[in-house]
Amino acid sequence: MKEKWNERYSSKEYKYGKEPNLFFKEELKKIKPGRILLIGEGEGRNAVYAASVGWTVDGIDYSEEGKRKAMKLADEAGVKINYEVMDFANFEPESNLYDTIGIIFIHLDEAMRKQLFDKLIKALKIGGKIIFECFEKDQLKYKSGGPKDPELLYSLEEVVPLFIDLEFEKLSKEKVFLSEGEGHYGEGMVIRFVGIKPQN
Repeated sequence: MKEKWNERYSSKEYKYGKEPNLFFKEELKKIKPGRILLIGEGEGRNAVYAASVGWTVDGIDYSEEGKRKAMKLADEAGVKINYEVMDFANFEPESNLYDTIGIIFIHLDEAMRKQLFDKLIKALKIGGKIIFECFEKDQLKYKSGGPKDPELLYSLEEVVPLFIDLEFEKLSKEKVFLSEGEGHYGEGMVIRFVGIKPQN
Protein backbone atom coordinates (compact mmCIF):
# COMPACT_ATOMS: atom_id res chain seq x y z
CA MET A 1 0.00 0.00 0.00
CA LYS A 2 2.74 2.46 1.00
CA GLU A 3 4.77 1.75 -2.16
CA LYS A 4 1.73 2.21 -4.39
CA TRP A 5 0.89 5.62 -2.98
CA ASN A 6 4.50 6.81 -2.81
CA GLU A 7 4.82 6.00 -6.50
CA ARG A 8 1.53 7.72 -7.31
CA TYR A 9 2.53 10.89 -5.47
CA SER A 10 6.15 11.00 -6.66
CA SER A 11 5.51 13.22 -9.70
CA LYS A 12 5.80 17.00 -9.59
CA GLU A 13 2.12 17.42 -10.42
CA TYR A 14 -0.56 16.97 -7.77
CA LYS A 15 -2.42 13.79 -8.73
CA TYR A 16 -5.78 15.04 -7.43
CA GLY A 17 -5.08 18.75 -7.81
CA LYS A 18 -4.47 21.42 -5.19
CA GLU A 19 -8.08 22.46 -4.63
CA PRO A 20 -10.23 20.80 -1.93
CA ASN A 21 -12.86 18.20 -2.67
CA LEU A 22 -16.02 20.21 -3.42
CA PHE A 23 -18.37 18.20 -1.20
CA PHE A 24 -15.93 18.46 1.71
CA LYS A 25 -15.52 22.21 1.13
CA GLU A 26 -19.26 22.89 1.03
CA GLU A 27 -19.98 20.85 4.16
CA LEU A 28 -17.08 22.36 6.08
CA LYS A 29 -18.47 25.84 5.45
CA LYS A 30 -21.48 24.89 7.59
CA ILE A 31 -19.39 24.05 10.66
CA LYS A 32 -17.68 26.33 13.19
CA PRO A 33 -13.91 25.70 12.96
CA GLY A 34 -12.33 23.50 15.60
CA ARG A 35 -10.07 20.46 15.38
CA ILE A 36 -10.35 18.25 12.33
CA LEU A 37 -8.85 14.92 11.31
CA LEU A 38 -8.37 14.04 7.64
CA ILE A 39 -7.64 10.37 7.10
CA GLY A 40 -5.92 9.27 3.89
CA GLU A 41 -5.00 12.90 3.29
CA GLY A 42 -2.60 12.28 0.41
CA GLU A 43 -1.09 15.45 -1.05
CA GLY A 44 -2.86 17.73 1.39
CA ARG A 45 -5.49 19.57 -0.65
CA ASN A 46 -8.27 19.19 1.94
CA ALA A 47 -5.98 19.74 4.94
CA VAL A 48 -4.58 22.97 3.53
CA TYR A 49 -8.05 24.25 2.71
CA ALA A 50 -9.32 23.46 6.23
CA ALA A 51 -6.32 25.20 7.80
CA SER A 52 -6.87 28.24 5.58
CA VAL A 53 -10.38 28.72 6.98
CA GLY A 54 -9.40 28.41 10.63
CA TRP A 55 -9.28 24.71 11.50
CA THR A 56 -6.58 22.97 13.54
CA VAL A 57 -5.71 20.13 11.18
CA ASP A 58 -4.36 16.62 11.73
CA GLY A 59 -3.72 14.58 8.59
CA ILE A 60 -2.80 10.91 8.32
CA ASP A 61 -1.68 8.87 5.33
CA TYR A 62 0.47 5.88 4.36
CA SER A 63 2.69 7.91 2.06
CA GLU A 64 5.86 9.88 2.80
CA GLU A 65 5.60 11.37 -0.69
CA GLY A 66 2.07 12.50 0.08
CA LYS A 67 3.29 14.22 3.25
CA ARG A 68 6.16 15.90 1.43
CA LYS A 69 3.79 17.43 -1.12
CA ALA A 70 1.19 18.31 1.52
CA MET A 71 3.75 20.23 3.57
CA LYS A 72 4.91 22.02 0.41
CA LEU A 73 1.31 22.97 -0.37
CA ALA A 74 0.83 24.21 3.19
CA ASP A 75 3.97 26.35 2.92
CA GLU A 76 2.70 27.84 -0.35
CA ALA A 77 -0.60 28.69 1.34
CA GLY A 78 1.06 30.04 4.49
CA VAL A 79 -0.74 27.62 6.83
CA LYS A 80 0.27 24.97 9.36
CA ILE A 81 -0.94 21.37 9.31
CA ASN A 82 -0.01 18.37 11.44
CA TYR A 83 0.65 15.33 9.25
CA GLU A 84 1.65 11.83 10.32
CA VAL A 85 2.68 8.94 8.10
CA MET A 86 1.37 5.63 9.42
CA ASP A 87 -0.46 2.44 8.59
CA PHE A 88 -4.15 2.93 9.35
CA ALA A 89 -4.13 -0.38 11.24
CA ASN A 90 -1.78 1.23 13.79
CA PHE A 91 -3.87 4.38 14.23
CA GLU A 92 -5.16 4.67 17.80
CA PRO A 93 -6.76 8.11 18.26
CA GLU A 94 -7.91 9.57 21.54
CA SER A 95 -11.62 9.35 22.28
CA ASN A 96 -13.78 12.47 21.82
CA LEU A 97 -10.92 14.50 20.30
CA TYR A 98 -12.21 15.85 16.98
CA ASP A 99 -14.98 18.28 16.09
CA THR A 100 -15.02 16.98 12.52
CA ILE A 101 -13.47 14.08 10.60
CA GLY A 102 -13.11 14.03 6.84
CA ILE A 103 -13.02 10.69 5.01
CA ILE A 104 -12.62 11.52 1.33
CA PHE A 105 -12.13 8.71 -1.22
CA ILE A 106 -10.70 6.06 1.10
CA HIS A 107 -11.17 2.62 -0.41
CA LEU A 108 -10.21 -0.26 1.88
CA ASP A 109 -11.26 -3.88 2.14
CA GLU A 110 -14.32 -4.57 4.26
CA ALA A 111 -12.49 -5.69 7.40
CA MET A 112 -10.04 -2.76 7.43
CA ARG A 113 -12.85 -0.33 6.61
CA LYS A 114 -14.93 -1.42 9.61
CA GLN A 115 -11.95 -1.39 11.98
CA LEU A 116 -10.84 2.08 10.92
CA PHE A 117 -14.28 3.69 10.86
CA ASP A 118 -15.08 2.40 14.35
CA LYS A 119 -11.92 4.13 15.60
CA LEU A 120 -12.87 7.34 13.82
CA ILE A 121 -16.33 7.43 15.36
CA LYS A 122 -14.77 6.88 18.78
CA ALA A 123 -12.40 9.82 18.12
CA LEU A 124 -15.29 12.16 17.26
CA LYS A 125 -16.66 14.50 19.93
CA ILE A 126 -20.33 14.39 20.90
CA GLY A 127 -22.07 16.62 18.37
CA GLY A 128 -19.15 16.30 15.97
CA LYS A 129 -19.55 15.47 12.29
CA ILE A 130 -18.11 13.00 9.85
CA ILE A 131 -17.95 14.12 6.21
CA PHE A 132 -17.55 11.14 3.88
CA GLU A 133 -17.35 10.81 0.12
CA CYS A 134 -16.45 7.64 -1.76
CA PHE A 135 -16.95 5.94 -5.09
CA GLU A 136 -20.08 3.84 -5.38
CA LYS A 137 -19.97 0.39 -7.02
CA ASP A 138 -21.37 1.79 -10.28
CA GLN A 139 -18.13 3.79 -10.62
CA LEU A 140 -16.81 0.77 -12.53
CA LYS A 141 -18.83 2.07 -15.50
CA TYR A 142 -16.94 5.37 -15.48
CA LYS A 143 -13.37 6.37 -16.27
CA SER A 144 -12.95 9.21 -13.78
CA GLY A 145 -10.82 7.31 -11.24
CA GLY A 146 -11.21 5.00 -8.28
CA PRO A 147 -10.41 1.34 -7.68
CA LYS A 148 -11.16 -1.27 -10.35
CA ASP A 149 -11.83 -3.91 -7.68
CA PRO A 150 -15.58 -3.88 -6.83
CA GLU A 151 -14.79 -5.11 -3.32
CA LEU A 152 -13.10 -1.77 -2.61
CA LEU A 153 -16.10 0.27 -3.77
CA TYR A 154 -19.15 1.00 -1.60
CA SER A 155 -22.90 0.59 -1.84
CA LEU A 156 -25.45 2.53 0.19
CA GLU A 157 -26.30 -0.74 1.95
CA GLU A 158 -22.66 -1.11 3.03
CA VAL A 159 -22.30 2.48 4.21
CA VAL A 160 -25.30 2.41 6.57
CA PRO A 161 -23.87 -0.11 9.08
CA LEU A 162 -20.48 1.63 9.07
CA PHE A 163 -22.09 4.77 10.48
CA ILE A 164 -25.12 3.28 12.24
CA ASP A 165 -24.10 4.86 15.58
CA LEU A 166 -24.36 8.36 14.10
CA GLU A 167 -27.37 10.52 13.32
CA PHE A 168 -27.64 10.66 9.54
CA GLU A 169 -27.79 14.22 8.20
CA LYS A 170 -27.15 13.21 4.59
CA LEU A 171 -26.79 9.93 2.71
CA SER A 172 -27.05 9.87 -1.06
CA LYS A 173 -25.81 8.20 -4.21
CA GLU A 174 -25.05 10.87 -6.81
CA LYS A 175 -23.77 11.14 -10.35
CA VAL A 176 -21.29 14.02 -10.32
CA PHE A 177 -18.66 15.62 -12.53
CA LEU A 178 -15.25 15.43 -10.90
CA SER A 179 -12.43 17.82 -11.69
CA GLU A 180 -9.72 16.89 -9.19
CA GLY A 181 -6.45 16.79 -11.10
CA GLU A 182 -5.77 13.97 -13.52
CA GLY A 183 -6.65 11.39 -10.85
CA HIS A 184 -10.36 12.20 -10.68
CA TYR A 185 -11.68 13.76 -13.87
CA GLY A 186 -15.02 13.24 -15.59
CA GLU A 187 -18.42 11.88 -14.68
CA GLY A 188 -18.51 9.55 -11.72
CA MET A 189 -20.84 7.84 -9.25
CA VAL A 190 -20.29 8.69 -5.60
CA ILE A 191 -21.82 8.24 -2.18
CA ARG A 192 -22.00 11.32 0.03
CA PHE A 193 -22.62 11.12 3.75
CA VAL A 194 -22.70 13.47 6.71
CA GLY A 195 -23.33 12.12 10.20
CA ILE A 196 -23.43 13.59 13.70
CA LYS A 197 -22.30 11.82 16.88
CA PRO A 198 -25.27 11.77 19.27
CA GLN A 199 -25.31 12.07 23.07
CA ASN A 200 -25.98 8.35 23.54
